[in-house]
Amino acid sequence: MLNKTAVIGFLGTTLDNGFNDKRWQRWRPSVSLCLHDDLLVDELHILYSKRDKRLFNVIVDDVAQVSADTKVIGHRVTLASPWDFADVYAELYDFVTGFAFREDTDYLLHLTTGTHVAQICWFLLVEAGFLPADLIQTSPCPKPDQYDPRGRYQIIDLDVSRYDSLRARFEAEKAQHWQTLQANLITQNAAYQQLISDIEKVATRSTAPILLMGATGAGKSQLATQIYALKKAKANNAAHSKYALGLFVEVNCATLRGDTAMSVLFGHVKGAFTGAASSREGLLKSADGGLLFLDEIGELGLDEQAMLLTALEAQRFYPLGSDTPINVSFQLMAGTNKDLRQAVADGEFRADLFARLNTWTFFLPSLKDRLEDLPANIDYELARLGSEQQQQYRFTPEARALYENFATSVDATWQGNFRDLTASMIRLTTLAESKVIRVDDVQAEIERLTHLWGLPNGSGSHQPNQMDNNKNSLSKNKFKIKLDSETVEQSSHNILSQYLDNDAIAMIDPFEAVQLAYVIEVCINHKNQAAAGRYLYANSRDKLKNPNDSDRLRKYLLKFGLRFDELK
Repeated sequence: MLNKTAVIGFLGTTLDNGFNDKRWQRWRPSVSLCLHDDLLVDELHILYSKRDKRLFNVIVDDVAQVSADTKVIGHRVTLASPWDFADVYAELYDFVTGFAFREDTDYLLHLTTGTHVAQICWFLLVEAGFLPADLIQTSPCPKPDQYDPRGRYQIIDLDVSRYDSLRARFEAEKAQHWQTLQANLITQNAAYQQLISDIEKVATRSTAPILLMGATGAGKSQLATQIYALKKAKANNAAHSKYALGLFVEVNCATLRGDTAMSVLFGHVKGAFTGAASSREGLLKSADGGLLFLDEIGELGLDEQAMLLTALEAQRFYPLGSDTPINVSFQLMAGTNKDLRQAVADGEFRADLFARLNTWTFFLPSLKDRLEDLPANIDYELARLGSEQQQQYRFTPEARALYENFATSVDATWQGNFRDLTASMIRLTTLAESKVIRVDDVQAEIERLTHLWGLPNGSGSHQPNQMDNNKNSLSKNKFKIKLDSETVEQSSHNILSQYLDNDAIAMIDPFEAVQLAYVIEVCINHKNQAAAGRYLYANSRDKLKNPNDSDRLRKYLLKFGLRFDELK
């Protein structure tokens, strides 16, 4: 059985216009979609504003005359300005994420109608995988004297990953123009954004050692790689830069033991120890003029720590078995899932080396401390895996909601942090049929994760990492209603004061202040305006003839001069 075909697009307020019989004497893009014998449109989804309701009704009637089997479905949208990029993208994003895409339907996105800003936003949504559709472009006949209301159409596949030469070019340009850490790190967490901003300043202004402390899987290695890329890009634009011009050298210190550790880091001369049949340069020498990243530096032996400290302070070291020093100049970055302060107290880490590393110390939060970033990281993993496999993966709306509800619940311990999330998305996309992740797939993955995180004694509780007791707290404030009215009033005022000045708050009735504070908290905890609206209006929406939860929430916030995107 062939799939149905659905077209999504804006109402053409100029090109589709016409209320008298003369409208049939010219080409109109929305109507023309339904006039082609080789393009059978089962559903035509048209986005229109309130003021264009009359024109929309005309299009519905005209399509019914030329293609009785085509069902025209209208979607009211509210755009403050069709030329405001942020407003248009937010509205289309809410529309797409709230749209129930079906497996038995092929979707086409009509690009001919709508402003240039809308067209750009459509492109971005399709390219990012939020809208599983090919593009369709319609146009009138090339010769004005040859009237044909059908015009012409062309279907465009936007999946550039199919074209190796284009993909290679885009990746090269992305690497060339990548300038900031924040551009490549996905977060809505204000504290983490500030942390990354601080790291970015340090990376471009200082050559002192950088220490990244965080639980396993928190992203220390990824961040170190991106810091090097940033320093490399800056160095290419500033000839006077001293570091990050050489190689990025990375080693996990947990893999180094005994003479092997000394040899790997500092090199050796021939005959330095049994089995040393030839000389070895060592990683410190390889990193000369560049950046050396020692991951899990807390696992390094005390002897190696002493030699590393000398290399840092004197900028020279002796390879094993050699009396000739090697001069080096590199920047050191280190990562650890241990609390080195406690390791120093326990005698497992040298206090002098820790003092040398401690110029710039940053505590990376765990995934549990950044749950508001889960939806964006899920989208990132879907896009990354889709690019690798040249596929387009997506959740059904029900499956996505089920996965996110579990992922942000107390049952999801995320012991491996972002590594666990990556592994989970790999399993889901690999096992999904037809590239669509369904409820059954998610339920099976929840069972796998629950089993993987369970302890051997069956308690299933999460034993905290050493870092869990010492990391910076980045969790969001939760709005908790207490029994006494004074506490309720103070709690709501604390939330409102983050977005409104005192004069504005003073004009709000006490009961409405509590309500508004609750609405703000709901908005903060949902990925977009449509999702927040569905949650807030879950009981009343079914009583409306044309429910638009996103628009209702938008209007409520505007009463107080607020916008959803300003609350994130």
